[in-house]
Amino acid sequence: SKFGIIVENTPSGNATTTAEQAIAMMFAVSRMIPQATMSMKEGKWDKKSFVGRELTNKILGVIGVGNIGKIVAERALGLKMRVLGYDPFLTPEAAAQMGIELVGLEDLFTRADYITVHVPLMDKTKNLLNKDSFAKMKKGVFIINCARGGIVNEADLLMALEEGKVAGAGLDVFEKEPPPADYALVKHPRVVCTPHLGASTDEAQLNVAIEVAEQIVNFFQTGEVKNAVNFPSISGELAKILKPYLLLTEKMGLLQGQLAEGTPQQITIEYTGEITKYPLAPMTVCVLKGLLEPMLENVSVNYVNSPVIAKERGIKVVEAKTQEAQDFASLITVTLETSAGKRIVSGTTFGKKNPRIVRIDGFYLEAVPEGTILVVRNHDRPGVIGNIGTLLGKNKVNISRMQLGLSKENGEGEALALYNVDGHVPTEVLNELKALPNIISVKEVKL
Repeated sequence: SKFGIIVENTPSGNATTTAEQAIAMMFAVSRMIPQATMSMKEGKWDKKSFVGRELTNKILGVIGVGNIGKIVAERALGLKMRVLGYDPFLTPEAAAQMGIELVGLEDLFTRADYITVHVPLMDKTKNLLNKDSFAKMKKGVFIINCARGGIVNEADLLMALEEGKVAGAGLDVFEKEPPPADYALVKHPRVVCTPHLGASTDEAQLNVAIEVAEQIVNFFQTGEVKNAVNFPSISGELAKILKPYLLLTEKMGLLQGQLAEGTPQQITIEYTGEITKYPLAPMTVCVLKGLLEPMLENVSVNYVNSPVIAKERGIKVVEAKTQEAQDFASLITVTLETSAGKRIVSGTTFGKKNPRIVRIDGFYLEAVPEGTILVVRNHDRPGVIGNIGTLLGKNKVNISRMQLGLSKENGEGEALALYNVDGHVPTEVLNELKALPNIISVKEVKL
């Protein structure tokens, strides 16, 4: 992330294979197939020790109904199992269409005969299944983990197996891989284990290779970012829709970064109207990149590392949205709070393609955010604009566009104007502008 490299994964290429591994584990632990195989290889014919359990009509609890969990649920329904699903991001309607019952985690723990986990390992899911969880489960429950080591607390699972609370476990992943030699959990007679083989099939490796190639091609052809772990994912079609807004938000961040005084403490991005229908994270990233780039001249700031840099520098990022449109169908407002005060910049797009800055603090205008711009704040007196034009003309600085800001909050005492100029304005000329009568401040920004 610090070097600006987008990292993508390929979750769907091996989803079926991993789901089938979980189903295979359910059969293996229910019928003790590995144990019976070893018994026969030792020359025994011991039928009494390996009385198993049917899957039909049993209740399967699926924790995480994503790419893999969904396939597990589908296969389990085909085995005539009843399926409970826990997933904070799944709606009851979507669950009903899949034929599963969406429940809370506590309900799943108390009702399920089999529990399989299909969630990523993170702070919220680490040790998700622990001694407290096992205490709530049915006696004789089976635990399946083909997701990530650490989601199931292995010490607590071993205790639950020894106490008879858990009838068996199928583990493809471990907290430490490979686990230590003579690891008690691996050696337990009612544990079926494999060395992280969930994605290890010929078909999965081929599918992943194809998916990698397709994602790279799509990135360079359409700008699509798919399944990224350190950047908001954007489809090719969505990239086309969001392109003017991504440009706008980066320009707004650039404007804030160059106008800022003091140490940045918090940046709030408020989205209003139709724009809230789309993913907001890509636009927030663009604001951060624009904000930080002019502030950190010796640091390479990009779309990937800007959130990391903002966090490292203690800048709080707040994202807010409201669907109620005001003066514009879509409006984005960026508020930067620093040790020296607060500045507000609002922007929108005209005709859905043309970015415009429509507010700076209490001044409302319609400015094109491109090129070199002089942001001039002055006392509202006759002759100010003429003096500015004369001075710039004398120094051979051409004004290509000018936009006056109307104040709705500052009364009639002050005015603000944005002058688009050709090329760079020398420091001496900026100093002359600042020395003109009635000038409060002059800032050159490059958008």
